[in-house]
Amino acid sequence: MAAGLVVSGLKKRYGGNWALSGVDLHVEPGELRAVIGPNGAGKSTLFGTIAGEHAPTEGKIFLDGEDLTPLSAHAKARRGISRTFQVTRNFTEMTALENVQVAVLIAMGQSRRMWRTIGADVRSRAEQALESVNMADQAHVIAGSLSQGDRKRLEIAGALAMSPRLLLLDEPTAGMSPEETEHTADLIEELWRREGITILLTEHDIGMVFRLAARITVLDRGRLLCTGDAEEVRQRDDVREIYLGVE
Repeated sequence: MAAGLVVSGLKKRYGGNWALSGVDLHVEPGELRAVIGPNGAGKSTLFGTIAGEHAPTEGKIFLDGEDLTPLSAHAKARRGISRTFQVTRNFTEMTALENVQVAVLIAMGQSRRMWRTIGADVRSRAEQALESVNMADQAHVIAGSLSQGDRKRLEIAGALAMSPRLLLLDEPTAGMSPEETEHTADLIEELWRREGITILLTEHDIGMVFRLAARITVLDRGRLLCTGDAEEVRQRDDVREIYLGVE
C-alpha cells in the first residue's frame, strides 16, 4: 500500500559543508513527485538520508506518521522504503534473477540465506519483479553483460521486489540513449499506475520530469526553493536561472 512521506527540517552536514539546510517535504500517498535542481543541489543526499544511508544532522523523516529517522537502511527497507542509484549497483557477475533474489532476501531480513538454497517463495517474488519491468526473458543473463538501460531496469526490479510503499528513483535514465530514456519513462509511468506506490524521482531530463510528475520540488544548494506543478515551476525566474540556464 502506498505511504505518505513527511520530511521536516532535514539537515545534513559533512565537515563544514551543509549538503541539506532544513528541507521540508510532504509527499502524498500514491503521488509521483520529482525533485530537481542543479549539480550539488543535494538531491542524492536527500534520497540517501531518507533511505537511511546517511544519518541526518538534524530533522525528522516520517513514513505514514511513523518516525523512521534513526533507522538503518536495512530497517527502513523492511518498513517499505527502497531505492535505486544514479550509478547502478548490480552484482555484475550474478544473473539478473540472482540480483533480484538478493533484494528479496534483504527485504525479508534474511540476507544470511544469500549463499544457501533459495526457496520457491523468494524465487517467485524475484521472477514477478523481473516480469514487471519486462525482463523475464533475461532472468539468466549475467548482469554485467546487460545494456545500461537493462541494468537500470534490473535495479528497478530489485527495488520493486522489496515490496516498497515508497520508491526512490535516483537518476533512473542516467547514461541512457534517448530511446532507452523514452522506454524507461514509459516503464516508470506504467509501474506507478499499476502498482499504486508512492514514487520520489530525481532526474536531469527535464522533459521526462514534466511528463511524469504532477508536482515538482526544486532544490538549490541544499535548500528547498519551491514546490509546484510543471507550469508553475517552468515559469519561475529563479528556477529558469539556476536549473534551466535562462537568465
